[in-house]
Formats: sequence, structure tokens, C-alpha cells
Amino acid sequence: MSKKRRILKCRTNTGLKVRFLAFSEKFTFLRKVIANTLNIVRPVRNIGLTLLLIAITLLNYLPVSAQHDSKVDVIVIDAGHGGKDNGTRGKKVKEKDLALKIALMVGEYIEKNVPDVKVIYTRKDDRYLPLDERAAIANKAKADLFICIHANANPNAKAYGTETFVMGMHVDEKNLDVAKRENSVILMDKDYKERYEGFEPNSPESYILFTLIQSAYQESSLKFAQKVEGQFKNKVGRVSRGVKQAGFVVLWRTTMPSVLIETGFLSNTAEEDFLATEQGQELVASGIYRAFKEYKNEVESIKSLN
Repeated sequence: MSKKRRILKCRTNTGLKVRFLAFSEKFTFLRKVIANTLNIVRPVRNIGLTLLLIAITLLNYLPVSAQHDSKVDVIVIDAGHGGKDNGTRGKKVKEKDLALKIALMVGEYIEKNVPDVKVIYTRKDDRYLPLDERAAIANKAKADLFICIHANANPNAKAYGTETFVMGMHVDEKNLDVAKRENSVILMDKDYKERYEGFEPNSPESYILFTLIQSAYQESSLKFAQKVEGQFKNKVGRVSRGVKQAGFVVLWRTTMPSVLIETGFLSNTAEEDFLATEQGQELVASGIYRAFKEYKNEVESIKSLN
């Protein structure tokens, strides 16, 4: 059998099998398939195109389970890191502490001004939570939106600004670096290979599959992410680095529109100084709150017309 026909047969048979798998089984199964396919096509020069074709084929067989509610009335706010996991840190600020302060402020703004929305926090104090448990909290609550709050770092101390991530293929090596840094926390879990169904933080195959699982919610995730960065740039006066796509474990596990917000670089002294102040934290939190309110109003107004 020719190499081309072997690849086509692999794609077709895989799609039929994936259709009948439970959500929790898809990642392990597809990871093995893509890894095996890589072995078939390694002599082919354009491996990227081949993987894209495989991904598209598999995606067509994945059932879309996105909710189509007309209300956005449950939101889960996730303060990144915590407990034994400090995240990144500047000269005086730890990411876990900054993320928690901003997360609580965002929740307070929503609870006070949009009382019909139920706000759920993955953590309200300094505790460690595995990434899969954070997503499980959102899934169990049947949340309409998941917001994960973090702070950034870069070897280049001049790097500056906010950026909001949604699940997607890595079009930029820098995006992949951010994802790898945030995902590396799973190595703190002794049973991480079992908990995360074979995911490896440095495996290209693993990141390809992230897009397949979260694709049903990408449009809504992008819509909210754009509103967040718009608020940061136009209302808060921050430097926006834009909306980006990368593979984060905590977003992959959620079954609703989800974003991960990098509120600034603690590796930049000036930005750390801003984020260390209560005023700076309130400005960032208010921007996220207004983005949420815009998103909620837009989603509910569109649904009401249908």
C-alpha cells in the first residue's frame, strides 16, 4: 500500500473510532494516533500540512457539546497557581498572590454590580490546586465562562503589557513557551501522566490535540478575549499585546468558553511596580469586569433575537 493511502486509511478509521469515545478517552486515543501517524509521514517534508489534514478530519468526527443557553449567569474565576506553586515572581511580587488579589476583585465587581450572576472561585486563599481540578470545578458548575488569571515573565526584562490567551494552535514559538511554563505545574503531581491522560508538557502531539477538544468554544472564547484586551488598551491605559492562541491544560479541560489572562510581566520592574499596588490591581480587575459585562450583554441580546 502506498504511503499516501496508508495515511488516508489511518485518518478515516480514526474518525470512525473517535465518534464513539467518551470525552475523557479522546485525548489518549488521538495522541497515540497522531504519534503513530508522525512515524508514517516522517520522510514527508511538509509534516505540518499532513498533521493539519489529520486534525481537520478528526475534528469533523468530534461531537460538539457546546451549550447554547441564552444566559451567561454562572462564571468561574480561577486565580492561577497557589500553595506550593508560586508561579513566576518579580523582585517583590509572587504570581500566585497577585492572581488571587485580582481574581477576588473581579468577582467582587460582578457580585456587586451583576447580582443575577453566580460567581464561583477555584480558590479564595493560598492553596494548591491541580489544573484538572480547576477545570472540574467549572465543569461541575456548568459555568458559562471560565476566566483564568495569571501574570507573565520573560527573560527579556523589557517585555511589557497584557495578553489574553484562548485555546489554539501555536502560530508563534513565544506563545508555546508561555503555555509550557504555565503547564509545567502538572509535574508537581506525582500521578500527572494518569491525571492528564498521557499529556506531556513538551510533546508537540499533545498541543495539537488541545485545539480539537476546545474548538467548539473557540469563537466565544475569542470574543471575550478581544473584549478583555480592548478594555485594557482603551479604558485602563495598558499596553495590549493582543489576543493569542496557545495550549493550556487548564483551558483544554473546560467545557465552556475559556480564557487565560496574563495581566502583565513581573519580570519588568516598572510593570511589577504597577501591579503591586492596589490601584493597579483594581484597574486590571475593573477592565476584566467591564469586558465580562459587555460579553454577557452581547451574548444575551443575540440569543434573544433568535
